[in-house]
Amino acid sequence: MLIAMAAKNAILIVEFAKISFDQGKSLFESAIESARLRFRPILMTAFSFILGVLPLVFAAGAGAEARKVMGMALLGGMGIATLLGVFFYPMLFILIGKIGRYEQKRALISKSKNELK
Repeated sequence: MLIAMAAKNAILIVEFAKISFDQGKSLFESAIESARLRFRPILMTAFSFILGVLPLVFAAGAGAEARKVMGMALLGGMGIATLLGVFFYPMLFILIGKIGRYEQKRALISKSKNELK
């Protein structure tokens, strides 16, 4: 479930960035805008997940140690996945776009479309 939550956040950030990039914005502008737009929903999801895991962290009684270990792993994993996701997914979007030269390819395509008209 933790992996699915982190993957969902990554997919949504990249999807919003791609839509923005396809509308004509630069890679950097697209990445920053998508991170800004998705920041609040990502934090809301992360906090609800973390608050749902807190009973495992503060468990008592029979089998409490196993629940505490699982709770701490989920709590830490979600915290790290959220922090990394908010900062690294937009950065990776820009990096891959620069390596793939997406801005140059878009410029060539628009130039060739203008020449055809």
